[in-house]
Amino acid sequence: MPHPLLSEPATDPLPLYRLRDGIVAVDLLAAAVAHLDFFTWLAEHPATLGAICVQFEIHPRPADVMMTLFTAMGLTTKAGGVFHCTLRSREHLSAGSPWNLAPYYVSMKDRAPTLDMLRVLRTGKPANWGSYDAQAWAQAMEREDFAQSFTAAMDCRGLLLGPALARKVDLAGQRALLDVAGGSGIYACALVLRHAHLRAAVLEKPPVDRIARESIAKQGCTERVEVLAGDMFAGGWPAGFDTHLLSNVLHDWDEPVVRELLAKSHAALAPGGLLIVHDAFINAEKTGPLHVAEYSALLMNITEGKCYSLAEMRGYLDGAGFEWMETQPTAVGRGYVLARRL
Repeated sequence: MPHPLLSEPATDPLPLYRLRDGIVAVDLLAAAVAHLDFFTWLAEHPATLGAICVQFEIHPRPADVMMTLFTAMGLTTKAGGVFHCTLRSREHLSAGSPWNLAPYYVSMKDRAPTLDMLRVLRTGKPANWGSYDAQAWAQAMEREDFAQSFTAAMDCRGLLLGPALARKVDLAGQRALLDVAGGSGIYACALVLRHAHLRAAVLEKPPVDRIARESIAKQGCTERVEVLAGDMFAGGWPAGFDTHLLSNVLHDWDEPVVRELLAKSHAALAPGGLLIVHDAFINAEKTGPLHVAEYSALLMNITEGKCYSLAEMRGYLDGAGFEWMETQPTAVGRGYVLARRL
């Protein structure tokens, strides 16, 4: 039997990913319809994102996610920076239309997830993670029970995504990779198994660093993947690596933190070093894909981030001193951006 990280499933699990990743998208739509009567207003007042934020007193980050989702759903269009209702939303989500479905959504008005989404729209702060209290996700990761559960969830996803990334990205000229906030180390293991010349290290905070060591040992990769205990936000990143990997990391954070992390990567890499950003990306026009827009709603709801567009990511990388090289899809709606440190 080949190593699991050197094989791939016979079937595509994308429909199963979409069920989980899109679970809160309907709550975002329900909050907009039942609480804001959003489409009735937009039908009469085409508006920029900033004007939408002012009118409904909502925060720019969730507002951006909301409008990307509605555009991907075919409910809004954008021209010259101004959002307009489509015929579908005018007919089915706007007051005055004989086919208005708003009352159908009003039945969801007091549903707890819909109310959570409304709070996120108004405050910009993420809702609770599962059954945990108001403790922030990053702080919750310092709890042993939460860290174990969350890392296991990401590890099972990485069994598909890690090999898919390793098959696509060309690391023939690289020697040492730092997997920043790499969780269980599943991506680092997949990459060293695919690239025999490569060594890797996972940078993780306690208690996840211990979980990573155990997981890496189970994959039989201890000799080629080490674990470095550390906080990606505290001080500089370890030297001695010609490649950095940020896999499913940036989508947890708002723009200022994204810029901070890219600056840390730039500072730690020598000129010519590579940065791999592996994530789910919105297209440059912010019109889709729908399943990524749905996933972005989930991330916006439970973290401080969202799915970034390729245009946004290019701008952040340029600003941090990286040269954009390529972007490629990997699996289940994810992909990577490859950049070179100038």
